[in-house]
Amino acid sequence: MAAGPPLSHVRFPSRRDATKTLTAWGLFRRTRCARQDPMFDSLKSLFFGESGRSVAGDDPRLAAAALLVEAAMVDGTLEGAEGAQILRLLRERFGLPDTAARGLLDQARTLQGQSNQLFPFTKVIVDRYDAPQRISVIEMLWEVVFANGQLHDYEASLVRRVAGLLFVSDQDSGAARQRAMARLGLAGSPV
Repeated sequence: MAAGPPLSHVRFPSRRDATKTLTAWGLFRRTRCARQDPMFDSLKSLFFGESGRSVAGDDPRLAAAALLVEAAMVDGTLEGAEGAQILRLLRERFGLPDTAARGLLDQARTLQGQSNQLFPFTKVIVDRYDAPQRISVIEMLWEVVFANGQLHDYEASLVRRVAGLLFVSDQDSGAARQRAMARLGLAGSPV
């Protein structure tokens, strides 16, 4: 594919105009080429599905629920305590009736099973939630991983990765962890 006409013969009134024009030309070429690139299309479908929309759609509650399911499943099983904790959190934090919370949990399980990535879920949350709401999601994740009274290394690692993707500082994540432990009656116990 031809790169287009060279711009070396073009005279610009100032260096700033030259930079703006060349930058725009480069962005145009990359954008134009990217639209026709099958590799770009496959990466786009990986992150956003075939329709170009995020896997979690635009519902941050569904994205948060999928992250909660991921946190519960990271140690290999979704125990009864973890599942019950997720349902309780969906009811309390999102103000959902029991049937709606169960429906959201079922959707989240299906969605989490279809995706092995965290980014599509965290992107929806970052786009739709402000900082205190994102910290609340991290607190919910801590409550799920502590639901069985034990913290697995993989679970702690997942919460730290999600906190980074949600732009939640280590300090805020640690405070959310302490609040979750206190709420579950685990404060002061070595976990």
